[in-house]
Amino acid sequence: MSAAILLLSLTGLGLVAPPAHADGPGSGTPYVVTVGDSYISGEAGRWAGSSNDSETPADALGAHAYHDNASHTAEVIPRCHRSLSAEAYIGGGVGGLNLACSGARTTTSTGDYFKPGIDFYDDGAGHQGQAKMLQVFAATHNVRQVVVSIGGNDFNFASIVTQCVQDFLLSPSWNPDYCRDDSSVVANFTSANITTVRGKIATAFQNVRTAMRNAGYGDSAWSLVVQTYPSPIPASSGFRYGQSGYTRQSVGGCGFWNADADWANATALVTINNTVRAAIGQSGLGNARLLELQSAFNGRRLCEKTVGLYEEVGLSSWTQPTAVDKTEWINQIRTVTTVGSNYYIQESLHPNYWAQLALRSCVRQAYNQNRGGTCTISGTGLVNGEPRMTLN
Repeated sequence: MSAAILLLSLTGLGLVAPPAHADGPGSGTPYVVTVGDSYISGEAGRWAGSSNDSETPADALGAHAYHDNASHTAEVIPRCHRSLSAEAYIGGGVGGLNLACSGARTTTSTGDYFKPGIDFYDDGAGHQGQAKMLQVFAATHNVRQVVVSIGGNDFNFASIVTQCVQDFLLSPSWNPDYCRDDSSVVANFTSANITTVRGKIATAFQNVRTAMRNAGYGDSAWSLVVQTYPSPIPASSGFRYGQSGYTRQSVGGCGFWNADADWANATALVTINNTVRAAIGQSGLGNARLLELQSAFNGRRLCEKTVGLYEEVGLSSWTQPTAVDKTEWINQIRTVTTVGSNYYIQESLHPNYWAQLALRSCVRQAYNQNRGGTCTISGTGLVNGEPRMTLN
């Protein structure tokens, strides 16, 4: 009897274990990988609501919230703010990897802080773009779904917010200076710039596909879930603070004039999300699905009438049963004078702990149901520690 036949015989009898299959495309624990910017990295994921009296009531994750190295003692990439509450970690036997980075654009930038884009940047010294990181990981792991949020920073989101808050603070209510018509803001929404950004987003999607192909995946072996951006502030009629005086910013941390808040919801956000949607078509990816989040936080947005600061709603801790329903899901806009000891300015106007867990539920439903859809709040309280969300 040949050695090969003997081995097969012994294997069939259970006396010799068959060769182990290494994890990789189609083999091993399935994974969800997130790529993109601060709206998916978990920025602000430390804070469950806001209080102007103390950080303690809202501090859900503590000082190690963004520490994503193996020992949870430091960030792998400083200021990427990949929080422990980020949406990548859907559980249920599915692994999660968060490659997103706060401040990331479609392409890598190397300023004061390294910001990997969704490209194949590699300086040979350990700094790689997110597409390159995805390719390396996917080659030795079974990646079934890649979730992406990208484009907001290519529209200069942070600069727009800064300009709007400055205009609110530096002009009186009887003669407001609106950001919606400031040249620095308008320049982001010209037809030419929209076309340019759409192309950059489409290329980012294509880079994800290239990364997966290079790692050994067929296009049908995985799916790309593309997120739109949620509305972080209400329209003018939904604010619980009036626009006269400075209370809207000094107390609420939401310093927008009414007209600018309406413009932000009806024009800026709509334009950015339409550009993201159009980029899917331009990319040509047949395995892309759309996860609509534009209204995902309605009723829980920053300064909305339906929620409040901890001291405004009579609560003292994020662990109280009604905190998820009565406190805000978006972090306050902070200035240099109000940033406090543990807050970062870059956390401003981002989905917080509650919102991150809500988005995690949305991603889990998209994964389990193998589809996209519109995700919205569907009830009060928590289910398995997460807000009630429904994917329709």
